[in-house]
Amino acid sequence: MRSIRILLLSLFSFLIFFTSCAKKEEISTKSEVQKTDEGTATEKDAYKVKEHYSKQEVDIVMRDGTKLHTTIYSPKDTSKKYPILMQRTPYSSRPYGEGEFRSKIGPNEFLMKEGNIIVYQDVRGRWMSEGVYDNMRAYIPNKKDKQFDESSDTYDTIEWLVNNVENTNGKVGVWGISYPGFYATYSLLDSHPALKAVSPQACIGDFFFDDFHHNGAYLLSYWRATAVFGYEKTEPLKESWYSFPELGTKDQYQFFLDAVPLSSLDQYYKEDNVFWTQLKEHPNYDDFWQKRGIIQHLKDIKPAVMVVGGLFDAEDLYGPFETYEKIENNSENYNIMVFGPWSHGDWARNKKRQAIGNVYFGDNISLNFQKNIETKFFNHFLKGNGEKNTGLAEIQIFDTGKKEWNTYDSWPPKNAEKKTMYLSGDGLTESAGKGFSEFISDPKKPVPYSEDIKMVFTPRKYMTDDQRFAARRPDVLVYETSVLTEDMTLSGEVLAKLKVATTGTAADWVVKLIDVYPPDAEDTEETQAYLKMSNYHMMVRSEVLRGRFRNSFSNPEPFVANQKTDVTIKLQDVHHTFMKGHKIQIQVQSTWFPYIDLNPQTFVPNIFKAKASDFKKQTHKVFDDSSIEISVLK
Repeated sequence: MRSIRILLLSLFSFLIFFTSCAKKEEISTKSEVQKTDEGTATEKDAYKVKEHYSKQEVDIVMRDGTKLHTTIYSPKDTSKKYPILMQRTPYSSRPYGEGEFRSKIGPNEFLMKEGNIIVYQDVRGRWMSEGVYDNMRAYIPNKKDKQFDESSDTYDTIEWLVNNVENTNGKVGVWGISYPGFYATYSLLDSHPALKAVSPQACIGDFFFDDFHHNGAYLLSYWRATAVFGYEKTEPLKESWYSFPELGTKDQYQFFLDAVPLSSLDQYYKEDNVFWTQLKEHPNYDDFWQKRGIIQHLKDIKPAVMVVGGLFDAEDLYGPFETYEKIENNSENYNIMVFGPWSHGDWARNKKRQAIGNVYFGDNISLNFQKNIETKFFNHFLKGNGEKNTGLAEIQIFDTGKKEWNTYDSWPPKNAEKKTMYLSGDGLTESAGKGFSEFISDPKKPVPYSEDIKMVFTPRKYMTDDQRFAARRPDVLVYETSVLTEDMTLSGEVLAKLKVATTGTAADWVVKLIDVYPPDAEDTEETQAYLKMSNYHMMVRSEVLRGRFRNSFSNPEPFVANQKTDVTIKLQDVHHTFMKGHKIQIQVQSTWFPYIDLNPQTFVPNIFKAKASDFKKQTHKVFDDSSIEISVLK
């Protein structure tokens, strides 16, 4: 039992990663009770779902005959009709059994308590549903006969629900966070006429840029999650059919350092793990990955959409921004965007003090979103007149520097102007220099992503972590402004335009945008005991580009040794005010371990199949005419 408890604790962060408002993975009952987004069943005054809702479990037949397990919670008050709010999930619609109830249902407690028909469905091939699971199943336009994808499964489900569930008003909404957010986005394609409102939240947009890859670099921290997505089942199951590998250590950094090259990890996942095989066989952005992207299909969308994301979401930051942008540019529907100071799924939790790691942003931020934005959105389109005038702003986004909400009519804001700052030997300057800076990148001593590395999946707090430890390493280049004499608000995309050279033929490039606090910055109750906020180096945004993909994600190419080369890295959007008295800092490095895997720094066709002898120490140069392009509010 002791070993089981240790394993459960080590997997607690994974449970958080793969949960939204609904219970997802079978990790531990204790963890479930502790999650605030699930509700706390032990409170004396807790809302008891069973007292207010009836529960029904059905298997809905899809057009090809496959049965999808579906759980329906209907208000016991039948004096009025209700809309349907649905979530489709690969993480289980349990608890199973019509006498077993969730402690919380729906997107938030307000929508739960006021009454809605809440539906959860296990997607095809997962848990109690039949069929074969396909990770990020490709969309099929112009489907014929019994052809299916996730959009047709959603359509067929809605068709059954509006015709068979009692006391419905005939209107349907869909929501989901993370992978369920992907399924929410999918519902917009070939949407059912009854589908009126959809909220993709932390939604995956493309698996080559979200979650398992960032700009072609493999996210090693996600490796253990391969167990969840890689093992298939052949029949409906109430219990998990996969298991997590026993690693024999809690030291994540050392474990993965000892696991170089990546092929050594094959001992944990054999050929029966379909997803691990797919990752290894498709290292480039080939047809396999391109078909699994969904954002390129977001055209002529009809339902109202509210995209939600966290500005410090380490898992799905690309997807929400791209989803909003593609819909906005290619559709005439109601489409708004909400981004708060959240990590993955924080907006579905009700912790009073909102903080990411050491950085505190304010009180009741998630609760206010749930009550005044999310509930208002769904009620307007599902219970109201459905007109576009909701009273909600087009863009609601949190300034993570000033720590306040702002609203705009467009994104990026119309009054944002492009500004270029150069990475020169004199710091972050207005003009380009003529020299260069260099550092030695050693695969045997990679730069950690944090001082506080634990055996977890994607870490949450590192997105605002103190970067002083990195700034003091010889293999990290640092460029910063002088102390700001006035506030500077960055809104929109951050684009790093590096001019580099390497003694090798391959390299990764990591760029971090950092807010350097002044010496008189005060600690908060979130500040870790070994830190002080005085001179704190808050990471505002960071991103990696695997250098082989600098010109094409589909056709990798080596560097020419010692040749000056352009490498452009798109960092995801920010909305952050660097306050008077602070400094803006840029860090450039080539390893970020074990968040991303190690680049051999010798070009090989497939890094998943690299040999230990391919990994070489190299010297990298960053020239002084490298620049950072930002958008500054005027």
